[in-house]
Amino acid sequence: MTTLIYKIVPESLWREAEARGVFRGAPIDLTDGYIHFSTAAQARETAAKHFAGQTGLLLAAIDEARLGPALRYEVSRGGALFPHLYAPLDLSAVLWVKPLPLGSDGVHIFPDVDE
Repeated sequence: MTTLIYKIVPESLWREAEARGVFRGAPIDLTDGYIHFSTAAQARETAAKHFAGQTGLLLAAIDEARLGPALRYEVSRGGALFPHLYAPLDLSAVLWVKPLPLGSDGVHIFPDVDE
């Protein structure tokens, strides 16, 4: 069984990564020294907390098994363990990328994700 983790990212930044074949991270990732991901159970709260009201976002699903030892689960928000990647993301680990639009209520509309 594949375990997925998720990255919320502006579409323009993701398209640049696709052109390079690797995602090095958003500005916050570069500042922190690792790429922030969320589990399915964490993704909606991440969107609400860090991307509220933002349009032009994508949700990327990543096969965590393809990331190797550079992926670590570390304590973050509220003591929960969040996946952090201490390496660039090779896009071959990405299973799909889908739009993450805002609903009329201002909350992001998520595609079905595996909890």
